[in-house]
Amino acid sequence: MSEPAERNQALIEETLAVYPEKARKERAKHLQVNDPGGGCPVKSNVKSRPGVMTARGCAYAGSKGVVWGPVKDMVHVSHGPVGCGQYSWAGRRNYAGGERGVDSFTTFHITSDFQERDIVFGGDKKLAQLCREVRELFPLAKGITIQSECPVGLIGDDIEAVAKQMTEELGIPVVPVRCEGFRGVSQSLGHHIANDSIRDHVLGTRQLPDPGPYDVALIGDYNIGGDAWASRRILEEMGLRVIAQWSGDGTLNELGQTPAAKLNLIHCYRSMNYICRHMEETYGIPWMEYNFFGPTRTKESIRKIAQFFDGRIQECSEAVIQKYEPLMRQTIERYRPRLEGKRVMLYVGGLRPRHLVGAYEDLGMEVIGTGYEFGHSDDYQRTYPELPAGVILYDDVTAWEFERFVERLAPDLVASGVKEKYVFHKMGLPFRQMHSWDYSGPYHGFDGFPVFARDMDMTVNNPSWSLIRAPWDRKEEA
Repeated sequence: MSEPAERNQALIEETLAVYPEKARKERAKHLQVNDPGGGCPVKSNVKSRPGVMTARGCAYAGSKGVVWGPVKDMVHVSHGPVGCGQYSWAGRRNYAGGERGVDSFTTFHITSDFQERDIVFGGDKKLAQLCREVRELFPLAKGITIQSECPVGLIGDDIEAVAKQMTEELGIPVVPVRCEGFRGVSQSLGHHIANDSIRDHVLGTRQLPDPGPYDVALIGDYNIGGDAWASRRILEEMGLRVIAQWSGDGTLNELGQTPAAKLNLIHCYRSMNYICRHMEETYGIPWMEYNFFGPTRTKESIRKIAQFFDGRIQECSEAVIQKYEPLMRQTIERYRPRLEGKRVMLYVGGLRPRHLVGAYEDLGMEVIGTGYEFGHSDDYQRTYPELPAGVILYDDVTAWEFERFVERLAPDLVASGVKEKYVFHKMGLPFRQMHSWDYSGPYHGFDGFPVFARDMDMTVNNPSWSLIRAPWDRKEEA
């Protein structure tokens, strides 16, 4: 075992020592040092330990907040108490075109606002009336989804029957989504449930009028800060036609006509691999994972995608790479001297714990720790080769563990979620909120890399940090 690996293994054991024996034994399975050969079996996708802080969301968050919520021309009803829907409302910055409240509804919070009487007597009639009101208020809405919150599953409301009745009565698709928050161990099951509801109620219900040989679907991009637009621009400059975006700035029609695609391109593997596998098995559509973070991975992905098509697309792809090469080189020349050698610790969901590694490396930064909030074993299998041996890996890391690792490893930047942001600010550490790009973006593609580099620079090198001392610095001074 290398020296970094030994040091990090000792840190893991030291951190676990404060737990009772049973908790220590369980959490040890989730904390490992990296072996690029894949011999690092991090335990994942199991229930969080009671009594410890977890950054995970619930199945409702995975469905409403991630998969369905960004579909812009449908109204997504939060069926249950007002709180869950309010917390998910407009929190992820899923940019969408159209006129707000006319044909675009992503920022709206529509809820059945469950009260005590609804728990006692049921909310089916209230839900049906809500759907009628939505149809009257928003006549250009193409459909409605019913996103179940916890009480709906507990009292047994028949949302499927209501959805069927309202589909016939209102003349638009009303899709029931059984994504009660208590289902599964994290938001990951919510992704799967949402994918299955699209499969059962939407996929294949629309026909692409003029299918072509270069039709592709952009899967697992939620247009955070305009990411999907940046990715789409690259694909179209390559000569491809994007017939559907899943689901940032996406539409009901696009979801329905996706089976006409010649290739599905998936960015967030964790949230959308289910539907890609279904389309491969049912419609024979191959799918490919790509990474548009940072110029190195973006160029690799462009060439990988182009290899699926003919010489025309391959030639156009090389021209795209050459077109943006000066901008990428200029960005690296400007920011790399300011960021060279800076060390980063990541803890995010979906694809970012591994996809971001290459972008940081393009800037000369080093990822010294990473982990998933709701990853599965196949996410970690994809992560091991992306990192050097000895890097510390943590799954569903607890607040105690993460703070301890950060304090001992002393990174120059922590990139995680909003739940962690202010903890590390109080510790005097530069921090980027990497679920929604800290109100910046895009970060994808050639448009996004200069924004990403600028944001990392202004975070790490902000002079305000000289006014605050990190915990390890204060200990040394003492």
